[in-house]
Amino acid sequence: MSDTSSHGGGAGARPECVDVVVVGAGFAGLYALHGLRERGLTARGFEAGGDVGGTWYWNRYPGARVDIESLQYCFHFSPEIREEWFWSERFASQPELLRYFNYVADRFDLRRDIEFNTRVVSAVFNDVTNLWTVGTDKGDTVKATYCIMGTGLLSAPYSPPFPGVEDFQGEWYHSSRWPHEEVDLSGKRVGVIGTGSTGIQIVQTIAPEVEHLTVFQRTANYTTPGINRSLSKEEQRAFNARHDEWLGDVHGMFSGQTSEFPAPTKSALEDSAEERWRWLDERWVRGGHPQTLLYAYNDLMADQESNDALCDFVRAKIRSIVDDPETAELLCPKDQPMGAKRVPLEFGYFETFNRDNVTLVDVKSAPIERLTASGLRTGGAEYELDVIIFATGFDAITGAMLAIDIRREGGPALEELWADGPKNYLGLMVAGLPNLFAINGPGSAGIKANNVLGVEHGVEWAMNCLDHLVANGFDRIEAVEQAQEEWMAHSNEVAEASLVSKAGSWYTGANIPGKPQVYMPYFGGWDRYLKICEEAVAEGYRGFHLSRTSGKADRRTVAAQ
Repeated sequence: MSDTSSHGGGAGARPECVDVVVVGAGFAGLYALHGLRERGLTARGFEAGGDVGGTWYWNRYPGARVDIESLQYCFHFSPEIREEWFWSERFASQPELLRYFNYVADRFDLRRDIEFNTRVVSAVFNDVTNLWTVGTDKGDTVKATYCIMGTGLLSAPYSPPFPGVEDFQGEWYHSSRWPHEEVDLSGKRVGVIGTGSTGIQIVQTIAPEVEHLTVFQRTANYTTPGINRSLSKEEQRAFNARHDEWLGDVHGMFSGQTSEFPAPTKSALEDSAEERWRWLDERWVRGGHPQTLLYAYNDLMADQESNDALCDFVRAKIRSIVDDPETAELLCPKDQPMGAKRVPLEFGYFETFNRDNVTLVDVKSAPIERLTASGLRTGGAEYELDVIIFATGFDAITGAMLAIDIRREGGPALEELWADGPKNYLGLMVAGLPNLFAINGPGSAGIKANNVLGVEHGVEWAMNCLDHLVANGFDRIEAVEQAQEEWMAHSNEVAEASLVSKAGSWYTGANIPGKPQVYMPYFGGWDRYLKICEEAVAEGYRGFHLSRTSGKADRRTVAAQ
């Protein structure tokens, strides 16, 4: 084993056998390490990046910003953190979020348990020893009774294999692997490929500084205005004063987020066209998370006619902002319900296309053929570029876990178990893989709600599970395959009953060629999901098999604590 100083953690030799291995040092990894230490359990964390932060360590592209209000998109388990940390903006930028992660890691001295610049490449469970053997790209191995996979939803970047990348003589960047040093785009001809949340943020940010910006759009996106503003310390103290009340409220809501507007009580079709416009426009001008619009009525994600009315409203807004009618029409989504794909926040995105130095290219009608030495060729034209930015997204939700060879010794790998689409019981554990917890895994409601609340729930569920195992003399827990099948059937049924499955997106895996298309989040509501998880525990961990293995006296494990 190598000395820990080479990994950026604490000093001294690393233990070769621990209670728990934690993969990832984002929200999930940091909270898990804190919870394990509080319980007196030994742990080793592994992080492929050079420091803490997860997706906010990697995504340093221009304009990177959270699309959930900062006061809600942060840790809620620690009163000390809430009292000591103050956000500067309603929607925090990536640099501020990264400072927040560093603050949390310092506050709880978490880095000493993490090995940075170290990627986990394998995890194999042995039924006889009841241990996971976890291997890294450094050639090190560690054994643990339990694994917590905090690998993140958006952490495996996807770069479409456009031919000619090696021929391009300019600079090219992937948004999720942006250089740590400043990239000077001033006076350059820049092309951005992709107009999802990342592409939108990049485009609206760099347009004023580049000589010319060419935006290559395959699919137009519905968006909502962010309307960012500064936050005062008084406002945050007021939020903290009612934090517990807020948490109770948010856990009783479908979306897992609160807004200044009341919960909807009627259909969009109950209002006249004029009343509906006024109600939607009031929310539009206030701005905020897309849920502000998507939950303006109680049937926008269930009734196509109601959703069509919302789509008509947003398209009218786009047409009113963009001066050129042809460009405006290209920017208006027409082949998907609003909310079926991720709805990004925008901060002047559509106004960007009124600039003389910005061009929109529709690559659905004229697909990208290849990169050339001097730029990029589509079916209709060639574009000379100095810089190309790939905002092409992620192999979301499952990509990071599938990049690891996870298996039961002598059994199929996770890749085989998920060959027809991911299966996971309650978004927490995979049948056939004992003692392995997946935080915000497929089948979790946290994917579509407030991701941080989803992380905290998943980690707390795992921590409480470990407490239960210790208290009752168990050292193994495994999801029952039948319970997993029933959960996935229920999850699919809920998705099919709504409009969320009516468009290909990273929620379904449609952005990755060859990936099985399954709607991966649980869309039954954050409130309903919490109750189902609570009921499973109250009924003696319904759907899980708990047991004690033999031969535990000769080594330190969770069961022996």
